[in-house]
Amino acid sequence: MTVFSKTVSFNDLVPLLSALELPDTLKMLFSYRNFVHALAGAVGSVTAMTVFFPLDTARTRLQVDDKRKAKNTAYVLRDIFQEEGLQSLYRGLLPVLCSLYCSNFLYFYTFNGLKTVFVGKGKTSSSLQDLLFGYLAGIVNVLLTTPLWVVNTRLKLQGASFRTKGLETSETKKYKGIIDGLQRISREEGLVSLWSGTGPSLVLAGNPAIQFMVYEAIKKFLMEDNKKSLRGRQYFALGAVAKTVSTVVTYPLQVAQCRQRSGQKTPSGKGDIFSFMARIVKDQGFIGLYKGLEAKLLQTVLTAALMFVAYEKIAAFIFRLLRKSSR
Repeated sequence: MTVFSKTVSFNDLVPLLSALELPDTLKMLFSYRNFVHALAGAVGSVTAMTVFFPLDTARTRLQVDDKRKAKNTAYVLRDIFQEEGLQSLYRGLLPVLCSLYCSNFLYFYTFNGLKTVFVGKGKTSSSLQDLLFGYLAGIVNVLLTTPLWVVNTRLKLQGASFRTKGLETSETKKYKGIIDGLQRISREEGLVSLWSGTGPSLVLAGNPAIQFMVYEAIKKFLMEDNKKSLRGRQYFALGAVAKTVSTVVTYPLQVAQCRQRSGQKTPSGKGDIFSFMARIVKDQGFIGLYKGLEAKLLQTVLTAALMFVAYEKIAAFIFRLLRKSSR
């Protein structure tokens, strides 16, 4: 008995798929608006990171290399340039951009999807809801993209000149790219190594959530006081203040996480986040937990400001195109 008399093509399936009615929740989750926001956020973040990438290089080097003095960011950039050349300031740029695009696309899509489903299309969410949605989106992002950032940390440090004893003489493993790094780390160090630093990352998922909460709280206060909308430079200043607060609060975890992802171990052989923080305090004091903070603030504040400008412009442009095409 013949079950199928002919090959089923995609065109044959279209009427069947159109006849299926997806639940309203899935329709809201997989709407084109969420996709546009995710695309705009991803492209905006890539644009901003490309412009300010040398600052991220200086921050990573300060966090990992104990013996590199915590000088002004400009001096650190100059030292790296003189010792390793101009290309070292952009080492690992392409893998970072690829990972950042995937990471922010996922974050913006999840964040806007949660708002659409639980608050409703076009409705305004409260600050507490934004904080919760931002943190949940951060958790999803961390669990799915941490392996990419582990490899990126290794790629940015390979070929670098270290001053810390042990790091300067260690043979840095050479990875050809993200795919090669993912394969070799999982094979040589175990699959769990790809999720190094996941613990602090889950805590750090609150960083953008805190940033948004502070931003919204100050904005609402100023708008109530002025009884009118704010100017562009005021929004820029609000974003800078909010990012500064969230970064200062979570920075010690970022320092320890960076060392964890680089593959380092403490002298006792432990590699957990609290062992790294305890070792940093013992060797450098509490100030060591904030080493590289200036470079981090300079990079994150400028990058976040430029990212949101690009995000808003790109999203508005795409929505205009969609409206014209629908007409």
